[in-house]
Amino acid sequence: MAFTPILRQGPSQRPQATAHLAQTMSLLGLNLQELNQKIESALAANPALELLEGRHCPGCGRLLRPGAYCGACAATDTAKGDEPVVFIAPPEDGYGRGTRSGEEIPEDFNASQPEDLASYVLRQIASELNEQEQLIAAHLLSTLDDDGLRTVPLLEVARYYHVPVTDVEDVAQMIMLADPVGVGAASTSEAMLIQLRSLGDKVPNLELCARAITDGLNALSKKQYAELGSLLGVSKAKAQQVAEFIAANLNPFPARAHWGSLRTQTTDTPPVYQRPDLIIKMQEDGRMVVEVTWPLRGVLRVNPLFQQALQEAPEDKSEQWKIDLEQANLLIKCLAQRNQAIVRLMQVLAVVQREFILGGDAHLRPFTRATIADELGVHESTVSRAVAGKSVELPSGKIVPLAQFFDRSLHIRTALKKIVKDEPKPLSDTALAKLLAKEGYDVARRTVAKYRTMEGILPAHLRKPQAVAYS
Repeated sequence: MAFTPILRQGPSQRPQATAHLAQTMSLLGLNLQELNQKIESALAANPALELLEGRHCPGCGRLLRPGAYCGACAATDTAKGDEPVVFIAPPEDGYGRGTRSGEEIPEDFNASQPEDLASYVLRQIASELNEQEQLIAAHLLSTLDDDGLRTVPLLEVARYYHVPVTDVEDVAQMIMLADPVGVGAASTSEAMLIQLRSLGDKVPNLELCARAITDGLNALSKKQYAELGSLLGVSKAKAQQVAEFIAANLNPFPARAHWGSLRTQTTDTPPVYQRPDLIIKMQEDGRMVVEVTWPLRGVLRVNPLFQQALQEAPEDKSEQWKIDLEQANLLIKCLAQRNQAIVRLMQVLAVVQREFILGGDAHLRPFTRATIADELGVHESTVSRAVAGKSVELPSGKIVPLAQFFDRSLHIRTALKKIVKDEPKPLSDTALAKLLAKEGYDVARRTVAKYRTMEGILPAHLRKPQAVAYS
């Protein structure tokens, strides 16, 4: 299965092709939650649209047996047993059951099934923790306030479990790097610094942004750009640029990241954390299965009664009903194009990054959006839209951003973390660069410093030997 080119129509079809392309690109950039909202709004507004409930293939609409996928729509090569099976999954498939838990799906399960923040975060990191670390993580997560910030000192937790403070710090760091990034931080400034580091190379003026958060938070929050510029030693215009980047990309209240930035009115309703956009599992025969999640229990179609009524529509309603029908058909076609694009993307990514999917960060292969765009015969911006905002659940249960499949620095940062963890004494960035070079990673000292900052690793003179905290 390949991408179907959208713009191969004749001149008379160009307006329709343009509308098709624009809507497909818009839908491609939506994550699961946003897609669900888009479809629900369309169903409410357009009488020509109908949801055909039941276990139907979201691609072609054919009725499916429980637990089966549509062989006609799944991207797979049956002649190659090591090729992944990639398909659009109805909401009752895969999630919360199967190879990991074997539990049955509740009758009322849907894609927006509520899950509290602590459970959502713990599920992401549990596979990387031993039993005691899971207890520590659960303890830390139980202390979160409504903003997703930690309310107890790490030393207190270390004393409670009779473990080194550094053990608790390691668990806290894993929590803060989970989704939503910054959750479990001790303060709003720490939450934003963690988010800043996670953006990595996307951050212009990384050091200025970090200093604005640590030294100029008050001026930053009040939009006092002249004062902020004075604190940072830059012009007012530069300070405003830094402040606007922070406001647009960082959230001081991580628990609220799923429904808007900054504070919103609190309610008694617990937050809802969506299932991942993609779920990767391994079958018993070793074959990889990639489920592209579909938000609805059913498929969209044009309402046959509406089509029949259109034949006898009153003159004053005929034109509007025709528009409704055209919009319904366009949405259905564009959704199919969106789904096909993501399926094809994942069929390639699952092969290229198989070792990363199964073995973790150290096995990530350098791979760019431009490379996969060339392979698929599409523009790089199409791949970027397909990747943006999407999350993937790996076979281990860990949830990561789909963008992580393209992070060229991840395997170097993983090696760096291991070196620092095992160092007999704190090593300088120059010494770390030399050790990385021995492992085949030729990076400059400044690059080591940047990656160290991204991973939240302190400079050598601030790193201390482990100390056990006993009560």
